[in-house]
Amino acid sequence: MFKTIKNALKTPDVRKRLLYTLLLIILFRLGCYITVPGVNTVILNEAMTSTNGLSGFIDIISGGAFSRFSIFAMSISPYITASIVVQLLAMVIPSLERMMKEGGEEGKRVMNRYTKIITIILALVEAIGIYFSYSNSGVFINPGFLTGAIIVASLVAGTALLMWLGEQITSKGIGNGISIIIFIGIISGLPSAVTTIWNLIFTNTGFNTIGLITSIGIIIGALLLVAGVVFVQQAERRVPVQYSKRVVGRKMVGAQSTHIPLKLAMAGVMPVIFASSFMTFPAMIISMFVKDAATLTGFWGGVYKFSLATSSSSVGWGYSLANAIVYLLLIMGFTFFYTYATFNPAEVSSNIKKNGGFIPGIRAGKPTTDYLSSIITKLTIFGGLFLSIIAILPMLLRFTSLNVSFGGTSILIVVGVALETVQQLESQLVMRHYKGFLE
Repeated sequence: MFKTIKNALKTPDVRKRLLYTLLLIILFRLGCYITVPGVNTVILNEAMTSTNGLSGFIDIISGGAFSRFSIFAMSISPYITASIVVQLLAMVIPSLERMMKEGGEEGKRVMNRYTKIITIILALVEAIGIYFSYSNSGVFINPGFLTGAIIVASLVAGTALLMWLGEQITSKGIGNGISIIIFIGIISGLPSAVTTIWNLIFTNTGFNTIGLITSIGIIIGALLLVAGVVFVQQAERRVPVQYSKRVVGRKMVGAQSTHIPLKLAMAGVMPVIFASSFMTFPAMIISMFVKDAATLTGFWGGVYKFSLATSSSSVGWGYSLANAIVYLLLIMGFTFFYTYATFNPAEVSSNIKKNGGFIPGIRAGKPTTDYLSSIITKLTIFGGLFLSIIAILPMLLRFTSLNVSFGGTSILIVVGVALETVQQLESQLVMRHYKGFLE
């Protein structure tokens, strides 16, 4: 990885992309410290001394912007939710499905436009809900229609700006812009994590041996978790493909042997990000319309506690266990959805047959499609279970003395985005290498 970065800095075009990405990241982090107008910062510090539950989840993703009530307080979560909505609509509306698969670049632009429109609508609804949730807490100076309009407009504009920054990183920088923004938001909390471990070892009374052992255990566990994530993200099943001799133009091309690389976690970390947003969405909506949602009873009180169990241990074992089961099913579902959205066994089988290829021991056509589908299903089940266990385990550990809330999800996102970005960086270097060779 370090060699790749070193080579990238030596390549002018890639270096320019890296510096551009770094500039936009700095702008994002600066925006996290710009508080929206009309906020009493003194009362805000008292109200946000301990962000937990849903607020804690949003604060982790936004890089602490929520606890500061900055213009980026909502982070990029409305865009993620809008992407889920558009993907699901494409599954049930034939015209949208055709546009995604056959529309080419124009189809992608239209789908991107729909996603942006839905993002702004969701951001507006979420911003209004946040304002009403904190309007009675004394956080806002002179709460009223004008103050509310300014705060809501600032929050929506912040989300729109983040969406634009993400697009610019994707098109002119390195990596997926939306993933990079989430990645930076999470790793911005590393200094506070280091401080927490330091305070475990050195307390007010002096050196703490138990704290040292606990810290070593946390560090070793984190390293093992990172190693496991890297192994699963990089692992692949290579399906051999044999091509017979064929005529190309006026030449006879000889037989070739190649393979189809099938990733163990083909969907990456997006299922975890989508499932997290989906699980916390009910609590967010309820908190918009109920001033003190924590006191709710009955059906809606149960829905609120169930949704909040993703990020809080105060709701009890029952809700947390039910939440963990649904969370697992959602991650598995999104894993299958994204895997088959990016890899179509029937289409791959058809392309192999058209080019005169075959998988050794498997007949061309439907048997090849069934064979590839069987492999994809097995890989997806294992990859989905791996993602689910890592995401759910910290939720269950919250009931022990180890407070590692969202540790697994954060590591999954950070490692996954880092690997994806390095791979794109390597692709950029390879492309520049061949371009320079041809010139």
